[in-house]
Amino acid sequence: IIDIATPTHLHHDMALAAAANGKHIFCEKPFCLGTTQAESMLEAADKAGVVHYLNHNYRRCPAIRLAKKLIDEGKLGRLYHWRGTYQQDWLADPQTPMRWQLRHEFAGGGPHIDLGSHSVDLARYLMGEIATVSCLKANFVNQRPDPEGSGTGEVNVDDASLMNVEFDSGAVGSFECTRYASGRKNHNQFEINGSEGSIIFDLEKMNELQFFSRSGPSTEQGFRTILATDPGHDYVGNWWPPGHIIGYEHAFVHAAADFINAVSGDGTISPDFTDGLRCMQVLDAASRSAENGRREPVSRD
Repeated sequence: IIDIATPTHLHHDMALAAAANGKHIFCEKPFCLGTTQAESMLEAADKAGVVHYLNHNYRRCPAIRLAKKLIDEGKLGRLYHWRGTYQQDWLADPQTPMRWQLRHEFAGGGPHIDLGSHSVDLARYLMGEIATVSCLKANFVNQRPDPEGSGTGEVNVDDASLMNVEFDSGAVGSFECTRYASGRKNHNQFEINGSEGSIIFDLEKMNELQFFSRSGPSTEQGFRTILATDPGHDYVGNWWPPGHIIGYEHAFVHAAADFINAVSGDGTISPDFTDGLRCMQVLDAASRSAENGRREPVSRD
């Protein structure tokens, strides 16, 4: 097994080398620098016949697994809307020093790639494929202090990204990603509205899922909080009694366990490098839209 947990620009060559040597690959996100690299990484892993996994670990939060179950069971009916936002504030201070995440050649982009890849993966997991996208990017601070104190460095990635999308199903969605939302530390939230109900998830309250159902009399309707800590919820039976919450780190444990089971079992796990390619296709189409001001189709060739 090779576990790729390096800055993004190194993922491509490491994945190709791992595949060439017959190693199963556990890769952190963002997947790579763009669609072309994603295609070659997927091709190499498939040709080698190795297990390949892209660690969008939020899929392995019990509350998100419950959201998927409710959708698959038709509890939300026909899906109409996705509203996703991923907000952090670690760059709100213009004097925060430069780091590799602010250099395009190392990171591939700013929050559009770093945070947006998480949001796009969850949207695809819960809503289906994205057909078209329009995007606006913003830059707020172009120069930051060098961490060595030797002057300033140029920021050449986006500071914020706003996307509007249409899904294959006809549902519509919005995404906001920023590192300039003062007071927001890791506010990864989404809301899904359907013909029969809605759900809301917030990573900062990762054990909870808000669920609204249109069934029953209107006088008894309202959002209710489901605490996803029952042994019947995915993964929870491996941990504590009901009401004893799990944390951020547990999603990584779930991912590692599922990966090992895939390596020793049938080789099936998701998201994999195919999902990584699909995610990069969406994000790259959005970047083209931000440059040309037009809605762009998402190529899935």
